[in-house]
Amino acid sequence: MGNLYRAISADGSAFCAVLDAKDIVSEIEKIHKTSAVVTAALGRLTIGASLMGYMLKGNEDSITLRIDANGQTGQLVAVADSMGNVKSCVNNPVVELPLNSMGKLDVSGAVGKNGTLSVVKDMGMREPYVGVIPLVSGEIAEDIASYYATSEQIPTVCGLGVLVDTDLSVKSAGGFIIQLLPFADEKCIDQIEKNVAGMKPVSALLNEGVTPHEIADMLLNGLEPNELDSSEPVYKCDCSRHRTEKVLISIGADELESIANEGKDTEVCCHFCGKKYIFTPKKIAFLAKSASED
Repeated sequence: MGNLYRAISADGSAFCAVLDAKDIVSEIEKIHKTSAVVTAALGRLTIGASLMGYMLKGNEDSITLRIDANGQTGQLVAVADSMGNVKSCVNNPVVELPLNSMGKLDVSGAVGKNGTLSVVKDMGMREPYVGVIPLVSGEIAEDIASYYATSEQIPTVCGLGVLVDTDLSVKSAGGFIIQLLPFADEKCIDQIEKNVAGMKPVSALLNEGVTPHEIADMLLNGLEPNELDSSEPVYKCDCSRHRTEKVLISIGADELESIANEGKDTEVCCHFCGKKYIFTPKKIAFLAKSASED
């Protein structure tokens, strides 16, 4: 499970959330059998979604982050609930690229720099909130910060990182988000910029055994940080046979009848966890009847 810690400055002008997500990203690699650069890319998006999801207020609220760009990964999707529990998937789990000019995994090269980041917040309203921005870099952390600045007008600093070992296992993974309230003064902003500039990457800190609590204290150093709360989010897929039946019904009676008439079992595989659901021709015919009655 993950370790998520949140703190706020003494005057309430700055807030941060830090997540150690090694277990979550390890589960991504295990389920999707991702190559190193895709583990890093999908891991970053998943960490970002978990941090953003935990900011939601309602118990039934959820957030979906989707990147559609021109890189070899194809579409990347991460979905989180208000406890930070998260699931994710990618079109192409195996992408092989040379290291970038800094000798690191080329996340932006795999994701692509030309494309969009979509953020969908389902907060129980008639229609979900949808924000779409052009990608800034494809590195994901900068893109999330740009989303907040552009769509929600909230000054935000985001750091995300995944260290992948030579055997493709995850050495460390995590991230942070810092946000400023409208009344934050220049002194507060300067202090946070100084703190962030003087820190190692979050994945390096976590790999050294630094805790989310300690990282939060580093991020808000000089601002007298106080603990807000903490959580232990996990990689969690909420798929079920019933949900899968609803998806099948949505494709329509005619299509289902055509599938049933083939006389073969139908296998539906969940994109997020890989679980397979088998439906007999008889069951598909029953679902076709349900679809026709809707």
